Amino acid sequence: MTKQATGPLGLLGAADSTRLFDAMQRGANRRDVMRMLAAGGMAAATAGGILGAAQEAVAQTPRRGGRIRVAGTSTSTADTLDPAKQSLSTDYARCNMFYNGLTTLDGSLTPQPALAVSWENEGAKVWTFRLRSGVEFHDGKTLTAEDVVYSLNRHKDAAVASRARSLAMPMTEIVATGPDEVRITLDTPNADLPVVLGTFHFHIIKAGTTDFTTANGTGPYRCREFQPGVRSIAQRNPNYWQEGKPYLDEVEFIGIADEQARVNALLSGDIQLCGGIDPRSVRRIQQTPGHAVFETKSGYYTDLVIRLDQAPGSNPDFVLAMKHLFDRQQMRTAILRNYGVVGNDQPIDPTNRFFFPGLPQRPFDLDRARFHFQRSGVGGTALPVVCSPAAPNSIDMAQVMQQTGQRIGLNLEVRRVPADGYWSNHWFKHPLSFGSVNPRPSADILMTLFFRSDAAWNESAWRNPQFDQLLMAARAETDEAKRRQTYADMQVMIHNESGIGIPVFQSLLDGHTTRLKGLGAIPLGGLMGYDFAQHVWLES
Repeated sequence: MTKQATGPLGLLGAADSTRLFDAMQRGANRRDVMRMLAAGGMAAATAGGILGAAQEAVAQTPRRGGRIRVAGTSTSTADTLDPAKQSLSTDYARCNMFYNGLTTLDGSLTPQPALAVSWENEGAKVWTFRLRSGVEFHDGKTLTAEDVVYSLNRHKDAAVASRARSLAMPMTEIVATGPDEVRITLDTPNADLPVVLGTFHFHIIKAGTTDFTTANGTGPYRCREFQPGVRSIAQRNPNYWQEGKPYLDEVEFIGIADEQARVNALLSGDIQLCGGIDPRSVRRIQQTPGHAVFETKSGYYTDLVIRLDQAPGSNPDFVLAMKHLFDRQQMRTAILRNYGVVGNDQPIDPTNRFFFPGLPQRPFDLDRARFHFQRSGVGGTALPVVCSPAAPNSIDMAQVMQQTGQRIGLNLEVRRVPADGYWSNHWFKHPLSFGSVNPRPSADILMTLFFRSDAAWNESAWRNPQFDQLLMAARAETDEAKRRQTYADMQVMIHNESGIGIPVFQSLLDGHTTRLKGLGAIPLGGLMGYDFAQHVWLES
């Protein structure tokens, strides 16, 4: 790639500039470059300025070659290469190396073209996707509409046990309307279908595939080795359809469940990138030469769950008292070490294109909390609030609330329970407890899962028929401005009426060697929404 010479580099001709970049990208050291410039008649001072400018430019230029070892936060003998059966972040990161979907989600979770170059719809119910031409699977077969039809229909087969079956069942008909065109008909309109198809499970596989001991996808890397619960090794796909990508020759991916063990592996040089960094570990990483932490702001939150169908949450004044007891800024500063964003009891975070910024911030206000608490008539009876390491930071949050509650006469009893069994035995089964919600790809999916009246995960048992109607209306609306207004109205309703308190949105933190470049924020998860492999490169 020829660079446009600017600043000190402008003293070089185009050919000399290109040779300089090529030499530095191949690993030429400072002495080699200075000798090259001196041979061209450059004075030492001038050559030093050119070298500095060139080093800065090369640092921002993707460099091909190299190998990295990366650690996710989990590993299991149930690790899979079957896109339909992915269940953990380790699966997501691995499968993103080997496969592509029809679409991909960007930094605002807006769908962008991938294997589909374009799409159009009729009333958000009938969708036509046109496929990218010339794309090859790793075995050399050319991608066709037949592969897409097979991949999507497979999720609807109960025998496959796809984890995306509920998202695929509304697709009543999936047919090829040409070698490079697929039509999908839905049972009800859904303007977010391109978002759904950009999520992890909807990767495209070769028609007829039933054996997933290896991966045969269209992704940036080919599968050289896969040992469930041990590791996978990905090698560059030389025929990848995205020109110039990927940059690395090889990626080894492993899982290390313990956070401190991941940090130790990073700082010892055993790995070059890892996800799931605790804010408490950031300073240690940053103070170790050659290492850094990358922050992704996201919709990840731990929430206070107040059941509205039983006392004391059945009293609206008690709910308001609890929400005004959130010292949100203290939680952000003391618990998250400032790696997060103050929340406002609305589940859509500022990274989402449908976030409503006009909702007045609910303040930490002891006077209002005392007023509503006294009006509730709950009194000084001890109220257990159940928390667990399974809901990250919930124990610290409960302790902060316990301390502030004492100042208004509220007696909160912090009841810690083990992480093991928390989600099946305790989550939203007590009057006061905590939940934890991972980033979701769309406002519709998040609200459908956690706030619709009949949702299995409706944590606070909040039921509002008007909200349900707005949810269906927003799903069918293709005018983004109208959808934004509808989602704003829904966020106001959740803020005002539900039993969910969201004090902060937690950032996702990845540790890495400073030689690793190209990381960006995709708030679907850490490690660039688990899609780091095709974007990053190693600085020489």
